[in-house]
Amino acid sequence: MSSFHKFWGEIAIWVNGLVGLWGIAMFQARSVPRLFYGAVGLAICSMLLQVLVGVVVMQVDDVDPGQQHAFYGVVIAATFAFAYIYRVQFRKRPAVYLGLLLLFTMGLGIRGIMTYGLDF
Repeated sequence: MSSFHKFWGEIAIWVNGLVGLWGIAMFQARSVPRLFYGAVGLAICSMLLQVLVGVVVMQVDDVDPGQQHAFYGVVIAATFAFAYIYRVQFRKRPAVYLGLLLLFTMGLGIRGIMTYGLDF
């Protein structure tokens, strides 16, 4: 399970980054294709799956990833929760806001990998 967490972390980061860049690229678009919303859902699910697998690895395999690594996992989940709360505001420019959201969570994921094993 731990090796899946390491492998899937990189996949989730790449998916969030690519879909985020796609959203930013549609800055001037009048309408957003349905495929983009599907890609956003895939990106969000991939990152939330990564966080969930991290929690399972901590509990089942008794792995101590360090406080900072776990902190970034919590921040990723909280970021998606706040994005859901403010989803109405995202309707103004959905591609840009969702793109920025995914690029932000990509950065959190990268930072989470960089801080593995570190404490505050």
